[in-house]
Amino acid sequence: MASAQRVILKKGKEKPILQRHPWIFSGAIHHFPACSNGELLPVYSANDQLLGTGYFNHGMSLAGRMIAFGDADPLQRLNELLSFALQMRQYLFSFKETNAYRLVNGEGDGIPGLIIDVYDQVVVLQSCTHGVDRLKSQIVEWLKTNLQPRTIYEKSCSSARRAEKLADQQGLLYGDMQDEVTFKENGLRFTISLSNSQKTGFFLDQREMRLWVQHLARGKKILNAFSYTGAFSIYALAGKAASVDSVDISQEALTQAQQHVQQNELSSTNCNFFCEDVFTFLRTRPLEYDIVILDPPAFAKKAKDVIAACRGYKEINRLAMQKMPSKSLLLTTSCSYYVDEALFQKVLFQSALEANRQVRIIGKHRYAPDHPINLFHPESQYIKSFLLFIE
Repeated sequence: MASAQRVILKKGKEKPILQRHPWIFSGAIHHFPACSNGELLPVYSANDQLLGTGYFNHGMSLAGRMIAFGDADPLQRLNELLSFALQMRQYLFSFKETNAYRLVNGEGDGIPGLIIDVYDQVVVLQSCTHGVDRLKSQIVEWLKTNLQPRTIYEKSCSSARRAEKLADQQGLLYGDMQDEVTFKENGLRFTISLSNSQKTGFFLDQREMRLWVQHLARGKKILNAFSYTGAFSIYALAGKAASVDSVDISQEALTQAQQHVQQNELSSTNCNFFCEDVFTFLRTRPLEYDIVILDPPAFAKKAKDVIAACRGYKEINRLAMQKMPSKSLLLTTSCSYYVDEALFQKVLFQSALEANRQVRIIGKHRYAPDHPINLFHPESQYIKSFLLFIE
């Protein structure tokens, strides 16, 4: 094959690919042929070894993402990866109790830039890259054949997509359009709006943490800050919490949370909803709770946001630690990709120091099994949680 038809890496830059890391940065490339963004190209080492096939984007620091290694056919490999992802979920899940799950978790399932979530008979697809956009028709056909869904809906709206200079795409790809979708998670019922919700509709990555809260909740007074549509609150109420206060800046989200209470036939007499900025709530209210949950949206969506994000994380955790009673629990989370676990723990250390509280770590994030991390791609790990005991 002529060099014009292939990507050739600089000498010594093949090691990450040989170790099955899927990313290729522009600085590692010796020869980058003219191609349309998202085009599949074979990747060779400087000594002419075929390393695999990736899709590429000119003008990006993260220039290439591998979809197949070695001499595997990339389109056949895509189908194999989708099939294995489904088999893994079928092995891990009882769909009788939980019929909402992540089918494809990007690099975690070997398909960079692709997120697919399933809500009962509805599939929500999120493409984050040019490469996935070009493969979308094949992915949709695979979904139709193997899942036989009622609906396939695209919700490709993300900062990662905008970084690739791609316009957001949202709308029906296949089947019947029904905006509201109801599903089960650990026997509890939730409803999402396909068109008017964050991410793909629901934060499936916190499933195991919600279950943990349910097990801790009996007889406890609980604050769910950044509650969104109240998933942690519903689990706490199902766990027989004494009371649950939910705080979010969106009245629409809180209205949906109240509907989730009714949907699960839970008592509304011991739950309150506050439409308020969480920072203001923490500063101005007493926090006489047994468990406080801080699950904010990503404070750092870009690398340059990290310092400001850490200030925000430090502030909300410091305020909580200062005011929480002795022998209480703080469950605190960061979903900011650019704030890793070590940095987040350092921020919590600074919060505890400034709050003058003795704090112990008694647990860390429990991963939902449908959100695997690729062992060869540790960057897949974006969500961090700490369960802290406040003395």
